[in-house]
Amino acid sequence: MPYCEVVGGKEQSAAPDAALNDNGIKIFYRTYGRGPTKVILITGLAGTHDAWGPQLKGLAGTDKPNDDDETILQDSVESGDGGAGIEVCAFDNRGMGRSSVPVKKTEYTTKIMAKDVIALMDHLGWKQAHVFGHSMGAMIACKLAAMVPERVLSLALLNVTGGGFQCCPKLDLQTLSIAIRFFRAKTPEKRAAVDLDTHYSQEYLEEYVGSSTRRAILYQEYVKGISATGMQSHYGFDGQIHACWMHKMTQKDIQTIRSAGFLVSVIHGRRDVIAQICYARRLAEKLYPVARMIDLPGGHLVSHERTEEVNQALIDLIKASEKKISPQDWTNLPQTSSGVLAKGVSFVRTSSGQRSYVSGPLEKLRLYLLYLCGLFVLPFEYVRRLLQSLKPVRVRASPTSASMQ
Repeated sequence: MPYCEVVGGKEQSAAPDAALNDNGIKIFYRTYGRGPTKVILITGLAGTHDAWGPQLKGLAGTDKPNDDDETILQDSVESGDGGAGIEVCAFDNRGMGRSSVPVKKTEYTTKIMAKDVIALMDHLGWKQAHVFGHSMGAMIACKLAAMVPERVLSLALLNVTGGGFQCCPKLDLQTLSIAIRFFRAKTPEKRAAVDLDTHYSQEYLEEYVGSSTRRAILYQEYVKGISATGMQSHYGFDGQIHACWMHKMTQKDIQTIRSAGFLVSVIHGRRDVIAQICYARRLAEKLYPVARMIDLPGGHLVSHERTEEVNQALIDLIKASEKKISPQDWTNLPQTSSGVLAKGVSFVRTSSGQRSYVSGPLEKLRLYLLYLCGLFVLPFEYVRRLLQSLKPVRVRASPTSASMQ
């Protein structure tokens, strides 16, 4: 099986002895297709490389990894639809799948995980690549682009947020129910049921495909997939949650990406209950004029729900980068007469025309409440597990206490 060993992936601020744990971190990866164009796919929280299945076919022309069958693969790529000439790498982030699972949550940050990706690119001999990330993977992609912009040919951010309190979903009964079910899910069957509501829009799940709903079909696939890879360990889950919560793009990071010379696509599902689209749009605005905002009807896994549109958007990004299209011709975000987006106003252009979203004092109040909520909601699982780990201390009854019974 193909692995990349990561050495020296610690942040400088880590404890002095932390580097000892750095050796032995292995990242499991697979490559698909052949060609001079290189694409690396970074998956999200609790996901494995298999989550990119629809994009593997759309980009590489096949979902059969190169290490499985070279001859069949080469034939499929040469005759593939739009995938010829592209080699894709998908991998399991640290803390999930077949990759190493560090125990300390401080060994999980988007910066550390970006270094994992850089080490993987070095291992593959890729000097540059198109970097596409989903959810947490998009946060990692952002950090990577700010760290080594010279190695990024283009950047695609699917269902992304800015990290921290922005990771908090909308406060409503639906998301509260999903959160409770998620933390209680201890079997592949229960996890599959809640994952469907997390990943897809309700409209999509209730559509019929033949005599069965998509929910019924996907449920069986999810149970099979989770059973095959195994439930994520609590070390991996806590670590990846920590990475999301600690993620932050500084003004310097944003400016580095804006001035690096590559194009950006921000792709999001309008019905995403996990990563709110307003934060993705805000990030796209900050990256003006190199960014294009694409919103689609779909949920958190819009890449599965709207596969054709997402794949086309990714191919368009690759082609625009190869043709060296100027940012002004690429972006679909409007600008004011001063050349920047109006403060407090967000716009997005869709196939149905241009829509505007206005933020003001109420929006700031909502964000503040979300922040306060996040301070309690995300650490809740840590506290619950801590309380469960505490065993009651048995004290031998003294004569005095015995006489009182």
